[in-house]
Amino acid sequence: MTLGKDLIEEATAWRQQFHRHPELLFDVVHTAARVTDLLRSFGCDEVITGIGKTGVVAVVRGGNAPASRTIGIRADMDALPILEATGLPYASSVAGKMHACGHDGHMAILLGAVKHLAESRAFSGTLVAIFQPAEEGGAGAKIMSDDGLFDRFGIEEVYALHNMPGMEVGTFALSDGVLLAASDRFDLKIAGCGGHAARPHEAIDPIPVANHIVSALQTIVSRNVNPLDPAVLSVTSIHAGDAYNVIPSEVTLRGSVRTLSDVNRDNVEARVGALVTSIAEAFGASAELDYRRGYPPTINHATQARTLGDAATRVVGIPGVQRDAPPIMAAEDFSYMLQARPGAFIFMGNGMTAPLHHPMYDFNDDALPYGIALWISLMTENKIAPHPNSNLLPSREAAASPGS
Repeated sequence: MTLGKDLIEEATAWRQQFHRHPELLFDVVHTAARVTDLLRSFGCDEVITGIGKTGVVAVVRGGNAPASRTIGIRADMDALPILEATGLPYASSVAGKMHACGHDGHMAILLGAVKHLAESRAFSGTLVAIFQPAEEGGAGAKIMSDDGLFDRFGIEEVYALHNMPGMEVGTFALSDGVLLAASDRFDLKIAGCGGHAARPHEAIDPIPVANHIVSALQTIVSRNVNPLDPAVLSVTSIHAGDAYNVIPSEVTLRGSVRTLSDVNRDNVEARVGALVTSIAEAFGASAELDYRRGYPPTINHATQARTLGDAATRVVGIPGVQRDAPPIMAAEDFSYMLQARPGAFIFMGNGMTAPLHHPMYDFNDDALPYGIALWISLMTENKIAPHPNSNLLPSREAAASPGS
């Protein structure tokens, strides 16, 4: 089975239209409306809006017996608050917002697969296509789950993909365990006693307290964490004072913590709390810590990872699928869906483009056919050629060169 050139050209046009009109978090009203219109035009059995605030869900029932499974596939819809610098003809028309993570491509891929499957119905079971808002910090996956997504539509397994710059177009990577980290953050206020810079002995200077705390926090990963179970702790912001001759009364810090295991997550949080409190007290200052847990780690289920890896192999062959990909310390709210149902998450090559969350990033349209073919392969269990002729896409060698 091969994908038609017309479908790929349509998907490319959808992707570039989404790119031109980015929206943030749950405020994806126009994006969701466009997705809804397209899904209805495809003849889906059901198209439901307003799941998880602004999420959209489409149901397509296969025409082959037996109808034995209900599979959910997620695409994220939101953009990022970044000023685009690509200068592309379809660059963002909204200053300070851009699709810098490729969610425009993820939507176009799932839409392409839904259109193909709604037309052919050449699969058994039911596809539930999930278009999710607020992946970028809003936990939209959790909000949709809490809104009854899985029970309402009878979803038994759930899958998602994410493009990956630096991976060759036409390749995939996944693992049968943890693939992405938990992401937590903290705000810290150190309160001392301000004074004149010429009379420091009359003050409690919070700045050296902050210096000691920052240094001590770096020892958590190097001395309190098993080196075979990675963690990252970064202090990313420090603010204090606004004059040359005044010792400030407080310092504020903020930072990020990434862990792959619950053991490390608990350990790091406890150590941060213990260190900031004891160090501040040793200097006669006080510390107020606000430590907030974010997305949990993204952990693939073994059976579903094998199923998704097999689907990718039917598209690009055995050499194109890495099944033992090492985890990375980024985070994904698809983790909440994997807590609700068994499933798997896979990386898809985007070529040697700018990195994610970068002003020069752009989703590589050459990757669209591979993503569309992946979801069709997952639903049909058929071998799918991602393009009908060798002229439609560049060779893998060409696709690996720097792209747009």
